[in-house]
Amino acid sequence: MKGVKGLAAFVALAGAAAPALAQQGVKSGIDAWQHGDYAAAVSIWRPLAEKGDSDAEFDLGQAYRLGRGVSVDLAQAQLWLEKAANAGHLDAQTTLGLLLFDSGNRSGAIRWLKKAAERGEPRAMLVYGTALFNGDGVPKDPLTAYAYVSRAAAQGLQPAKATLADMDQVIPVDLRQKALAMAMNQAKATPAPSSVPAAKPARPKPAKAQPAQPKAAPVETAVASPAPKREPVKSSLPQPKPVAVAASGGWRIQLGAFSQRGSAEGLYRKLSGSLGGHQAYYIPVGKITRLQVGPYPSREAASAACSSLHGQACFPVAAK
Repeated sequence: MKGVKGLAAFVALAGAAAPALAQQGVKSGIDAWQHGDYAAAVSIWRPLAEKGDSDAEFDLGQAYRLGRGVSVDLAQAQLWLEKAANAGHLDAQTTLGLLLFDSGNRSGAIRWLKKAAERGEPRAMLVYGTALFNGDGVPKDPLTAYAYVSRAAAQGLQPAKATLADMDQVIPVDLRQKALAMAMNQAKATPAPSSVPAAKPARPKPAKAQPAQPKAAPVETAVASPAPKREPVKSSLPQPKPVAVAASGGWRIQLGAFSQRGSAEGLYRKLSGSLGGHQAYYIPVGKITRLQVGPYPSREAASAACSSLHGQACFPVAAK
């Protein structure tokens, strides 16, 4: 860990021990978190974060993102994640990128996701690769897109495997072969981040990727749930027509997460003409409201509905 914890009495005599002391403090916070004492974890991490410990900054940002030990506050989450990201914290760079993407700040999101993807972080490679494939905030680059997504899939990220399979249907074989060669060179230059050592307690969970399709690959929603939301991947092939309204079904599409229900209602009104009369569902999660629309009879039908909403973040979810 990179953290530095300075105790005034020890600065001159034991400066070399400061990082170890910070690590011990962060670990104590993680232990408290794992036992469900979120407030205690936050109280341990906050002074360390204020002293510039990047692990503590990341953990504190996650606490604000998830609303544990503190109220959900995405502005504070962004502040602390950004501090850690600027210090080179890989999980913070990825989580911050996903949070910014969900809030609509695509340029800021791409900046951090690109940094994390270049360091081999699989979730960042999937989302940044998706953006490259779509030309979403960056020039279209299917070669590099396929290289990144294939690397994420090679690390065992299931949504990347699904996205890669769908990309295989729209990217020519010769281009895929070039992309795989690029991926191998990238992997040699930047090995995949090692997994968390067994002796290191599990941290507050960063954003995770969920199953995706290239035509509806969600980007994580940065709210009280670690479930992600990936931006739709659009190919150059003709897009499927929106499915007919289903009277019933076990699937919905999620269009966003908002601190104000009125914002969710406004987005539904804006998109209602493209939703074929499907019903809006406003799902409260703490102080956040998720906008879901449905029902749809199958995941494929929900994915097709997402693909018809060009430029709108959207992904299928199972109705509960």
